[in-house]
Amino acid sequence: MRLVAGVDSSTQSCKVLIRDLATGQIVRQGSAKHPDGSEVDPNAWWSALQEAIAAAGGLDGVEAISVAAQQHGMVALDADGNVIRKALLWNDTRSAGAATDLIAEIGADKFVKLTGSVPVASFTITKLRWLRDNESENAAKVAAVALPHDWLSWRLLGYGPTGESKLGPVLDALTTDASDASGTGYFNSATGEYEYELLEAALGRRAILPRIIAAGESAGKTPDGILVAGGAGDNAGAALGLQMIPGDVVVSIGTSGTVFAVTDEVINDSNGVVAGFSDATGNYLPIAVTLNAARVLANTAELLCVDFDEFAKLALSAVPGSDGLTLVPYYEGERTPNLPNAKASLHGMTLSSTTRPNLARASIEGMLCGLADGLDALVALGVQVHRVLLIGGGAQSAAVQEVARTIFNYSIEVPAISEYVAEGAAIQAAWTLSGNRPDWKIKTTKLAPAEVVPEIRINYAAACAK
Repeated sequence: MRLVAGVDSSTQSCKVLIRDLATGQIVRQGSAKHPDGSEVDPNAWWSALQEAIAAAGGLDGVEAISVAAQQHGMVALDADGNVIRKALLWNDTRSAGAATDLIAEIGADKFVKLTGSVPVASFTITKLRWLRDNESENAAKVAAVALPHDWLSWRLLGYGPTGESKLGPVLDALTTDASDASGTGYFNSATGEYEYELLEAALGRRAILPRIIAAGESAGKTPDGILVAGGAGDNAGAALGLQMIPGDVVVSIGTSGTVFAVTDEVINDSNGVVAGFSDATGNYLPIAVTLNAARVLANTAELLCVDFDEFAKLALSAVPGSDGLTLVPYYEGERTPNLPNAKASLHGMTLSSTTRPNLARASIEGMLCGLADGLDALVALGVQVHRVLLIGGGAQSAAVQEVARTIFNYSIEVPAISEYVAEGAAIQAAWTLSGNRPDWKIKTTKLAPAEVVPEIRINYAAACAK
């Protein structure tokens, strides 16, 4: 049996799946937690990767490995390969002002023309500008800029800080792929090249950026001889794991909420709602992202002092529309729409509407309405929707699935529970090893046809406008 490994280094944890090259069957797996917070020492990711590999029984027999990871995180390295400061993650909104400054200097239209996206606080380019403006001594040390998956792949190849790695700090050996690079704010998805002009506007000068690895190509081998694939951003990894084709749209409910599609043409949005990213196959991955997703449900369940099963029962006992109770769930600011300093708000409160069941259902409706707005933005840009794939931890809730039928006017399917980002990374590893992209089938459950309740989104839009 020939084996390949896929890694998902997400915000919360590191997962490793080891799969049979011929069938895609998961042979063994392991995981390890990451520290909480919006800034994290990348060395914690490296330690978690080693722990997850060990929990998966090691890499004995594995011939190829690929790392998919959370996008955008700024890993700044000095000339000796040392991490200069904790990585600022996608959910760190302190660089919102830097995004505003960059847009004012460069222009939103030019950003869209060059990168397909208008930068927001989550993008790497805004974090570099924040570093330059607020930590000038650290900014002056920057010799190379990597993303989480770039840095982990580099470490797997044997590179790293002086004295801590077999091959030393060879910064030119950093590699990435188009899907992850497209979330930096200084990569052109249409040309497949970096826009150094934009990097210089952020950091004030050039720095080494990871070499782009094409789909199916190798970044090299580990010191133990395991082939390392190009890796991917987490959403592109999930798209690959789900075997998405044009017409499929994913609505993912994890720490963040995402709505993305695979297209064979570049999608640019001058309004900045949809980011024009690349996927991991050579196509494109237009995406809208919300900061507040599954944690909205977790917060409400905690507030109501119930577990998730009881929370779902409460929500399903309320009528669609929650008797007019409407939650705008911008607890930690928001990315879509771009409101980094916003706060959550509850509307339509009356003595009769303010009940525990209505609050439970309103939290689900508010979260899904934000994602539905993102889906509308994709459709407005010409993205075709044949079916919606509902994934992520939050998607497993029976209440979330039922409420989704009242909001999304499309055929909805729920893929079987799996680690699709890690599965996609394993597909990349198999592709690089064999020269062919494998076709490992997935199972989905089709929900009953939609029963859309227009008042839910009407009330949500009215609440957002206040």
